[in-house]
Amino acid sequence: MSLFPAFLKLANRRVLVVGGGAIAAQKIPGLLEAGATLRVVSPKLNPALAELLRDRQFDWSPKPFHPEDLAGVFLVIAATSIRDLNAQVFAEADRRNILCNAVDDVDHCHFYYGSIVQRGDLQIAISTNGKSPALAQRLRRELEQQFGPEYVSWLEWLGAARETLRAQSPSVDPETSRRWLHALASRPMFERFLRDTSVPIISEGAS
Repeated sequence: MSLFPAFLKLANRRVLVVGGGAIAAQKIPGLLEAGATLRVVSPKLNPALAELLRDRQFDWSPKPFHPEDLAGVFLVIAATSIRDLNAQVFAEADRRNILCNAVDDVDHCHFYYGSIVQRGDLQIAISTNGKSPALAQRLRRELEQQFGPEYVSWLEWLGAARETLRAQSPSVDPETSRRWLHALASRPMFERFLRDTSVPIISEGAS
């Protein structure tokens, strides 16, 4: 079965993580970075998560999982080392039409975590449909070499150029705007950007 690739907006959405150990600690930072309103259900927390809790970055319910913990939740991560518990969380989420990922259990996932290359707002996600996480990791390492940290400022530059073109509307017709955006995102312009980051974003009255 083919997967549908998507990037979710989790800002201010309620996300539940079941588990408070090392597995959960690997998944929680990315959820927090995405702006999720996070609740963790687990009798205990490991030191890394306890540190985040002290900074009030998520809510903690120090108890075992109960199906009612899923009330009002948009997405849930089953991140315990107990396979049967993870399967129970998935079954309850599935019954309620809530997206669930049971970590390292492809049979109990509505979605998979991709292997991610992150350069500021640039994200490149790699999936092998659960067949070879090792291959996904190798490809990620290769892409990290290809897309270096310079892409952070490059993408900021492109975003500013896009906003400038928008501000010139309707004086710039859509087709001209499209051509400019593709030209600005081209390899030659990227190389010029690397040589001289003071390149003006776009000329006034461009045509």
